[in-house]
Amino acid sequence: MMKKRNRATRKIWLVKTLDYFYVILGAAFIAIAFNVLLLPNHIASGGVSGISTIINSLTGWTPAFIQWALNIPLFIAGVFFLGYQFGIKTFVGTMTIPLFVYLSQGFEPWTREPLVAALFGGVLVGFGLGIVFRGKASTGGTDVLAQIVHKYFHLSLGICVAIIDGLVVISAMFVFSIESGLYALIALFATSKTIDLVQVGLNQSKTVLVISEHQEEIRQAILFKIDRGITRLSAKGGYTDDEKQILLCVISQREFPKLKEVVKEIDSSAFVVVMSASEVMGEGFSV
Repeated sequence: MMKKRNRATRKIWLVKTLDYFYVILGAAFIAIAFNVLLLPNHIASGGVSGISTIINSLTGWTPAFIQWALNIPLFIAGVFFLGYQFGIKTFVGTMTIPLFVYLSQGFEPWTREPLVAALFGGVLVGFGLGIVFRGKASTGGTDVLAQIVHKYFHLSLGICVAIIDGLVVISAMFVFSIESGLYALIALFATSKTIDLVQVGLNQSKTVLVISEHQEEIRQAILFKIDRGITRLSAKGGYTDDEKQILLCVISQREFPKLKEVVKEIDSSAFVVVMSASEVMGEGFSV
């Protein structure tokens, strides 16, 4: 019993250590992208890093110090207004990014082409943020402000983030140029898509709903030809009011063409609905 408890304790500590490693690794990617791609090309793609890009251009102050000066009070405000959910991992992310920005400030820019910098800078930042999120943490910054606005003004969190990032981008248009602001929007788009990719992965699964008069034949084919589990859902026709059954199946991307072929062979008039399943956990699917 004691051995099992010790193994469980070691496993918990390993998971926690791995989470902190993710936070630090993600922060390093974000800082490098900032110094070698975004900052040299005046791309202020939202957040505290975008604000530090604008202030650095106006005053010459070191971006890392600007980020610390903004992140620390925002973190304190988050703890005060939002409570315990701002844990130590978020504090690590909040403090570590400016540290890596400071350590990598001497790195040479990778490109002076703004479009290339916006695309690859956005991808690298999104990759870093995705890793941080895998560590179940946050980078703090203006995300904290967005959550405070969301809590007290009852706007959706997505709108709050968009408003704050939008204000940063508009400020960049005034300080640099409209073109720089447009490049910042490209970087923001690349960041959001890359975060999704890191979180979900490339192998998106499909959720398939099948309505057919040949339910049993299709069920057997999916079970034994494709080797996938299937669930029957009870439904009622909206026009006829007849009782019907819907077959629900989750399959991998590569199995979808085979399922489509099987259903078409059995019942060419079957009604099939296909949806992307961004994450699937359970037997037969990797977590």
